[in-house]
Amino acid sequence: MANAPAQTLSDTKTLRQRARQHIEAGAVTDNYRADRETILRLLNEALATEIVCSLRYKRHYYTAKGLASQSVAAEFMEHANEEEEHADQFAERITQLGGDPDFSPHTLAERSHAEYVEGETLVDMIKEDLVAERVAIESYREIVQYIGDSDPTTRRLFEEVLAVEEQHANELLDLTQQIGSSGSASSV
Repeated sequence: MANAPAQTLSDTKTLRQRARQHIEAGAVTDNYRADRETILRLLNEALATEIVCSLRYKRHYYTAKGLASQSVAAEFMEHANEEEEHADQFAERITQLGGDPDFSPHTLAERSHAEYVEGETLVDMIKEDLVAERVAIESYREIVQYIGDSDPTTRRLFEEVLAVEEQHANELLDLTQQIGSSGSASSV
């Protein structure tokens, strides 16, 4: 015996009537169940996090020195570009929900979940980037759980970005092991 759907589907006429109401709200329809203001805050915090991470990665790209620096610097730039893409995706989602993406440099570091720590050596840079990725992973996992089914599009965006952040963390861990410095993987 099949389970009955938890919710009935609207007929086409009803969907069309509801779509014409409040059209100024764009993608936010009457059945949007999330707390929009909270979602916008979380998206703006994620936007700040991605911008800060991109800036840190770019600094590390330009200041990396040492025998392994060329290949590690290339990884830094690749990550910086991906973090910029994430920032763009978060900004786009904010506007879809009728909000304003906050690019203000005055409050960027305060809103970011990750810190901007420069690092002295190549290994320090990698470790600081790894810590920042771990912060993003934890915060994005919590956000995914918080959102649940109330905003599937935003949840899916966070899930997609989370998967890339996990990949970044693994790549950074591999770099620490490849460099073989005194900062072994177990002390990261």
